[in-house]
Amino acid sequence: MTTAFFTKIRTYAELSKESERAWASLLRPRHYRKDEVFIQAGSVPATFAFVVKGLLCQHYIGRDGDLIIKYFFPENRIGASVSATMLREPSLFTITAIEDSHVLEYDFAAFKGLVQAYPDIAAFYIGYMERHWIIEKEPMEIAFRHDDAMQRYLDFIRKEPDLHKRLKQHHIAAWLGITPESLSRLRRKIAFGRLGKR
Repeated sequence: MTTAFFTKIRTYAELSKESERAWASLLRPRHYRKDEVFIQAGSVPATFAFVVKGLLCQHYIGRDGDLIIKYFFPENRIGASVSATMLREPSLFTITAIEDSHVLEYDFAAFKGLVQAYPDIAAFYIGYMERHWIIEKEPMEIAFRHDDAMQRYLDFIRKEPDLHKRLKQHHIAAWLGITPESLSRLRRKIAFGRLGKR
């Protein structure tokens, strides 16, 4: 499991053997069954989880009692309630396994100690945050403000074709912020549009 972990980490920054050993000492394998909670809303989270196999989702309950999915964490992603963990505050979100999932967990405070001690781990940390919390997140936030549900759905299919096939209809609807019935209508429009081109 650590092989997959460090293979992915090296796509952000090269690590020395010493840094790898230090980080490996923090990693704890864990298995979450489908529908099992990794982080519960209202709790103060302390750990991050690298998904080796499976799928986690970050979600919350909206004002009308509807499930709203904020983010998916498939293989090779690090799942966490980042702001709550960094600030040591109760999480606004729950993170749940929506497939049986094998992860490697590590304590965030201990990891931050490694960031201070090892420049290459610090380089990873900066690279990861830049890619996923600035470069990816900014366009997504703009899209949710300006694009309609159809455009967001088409973009999701284009960007995440494999993930799209793994998700249940209610998960996709909850991510788009629409009802499963509305998603069914979008799918019918797409299907009829394709038929019209033949």
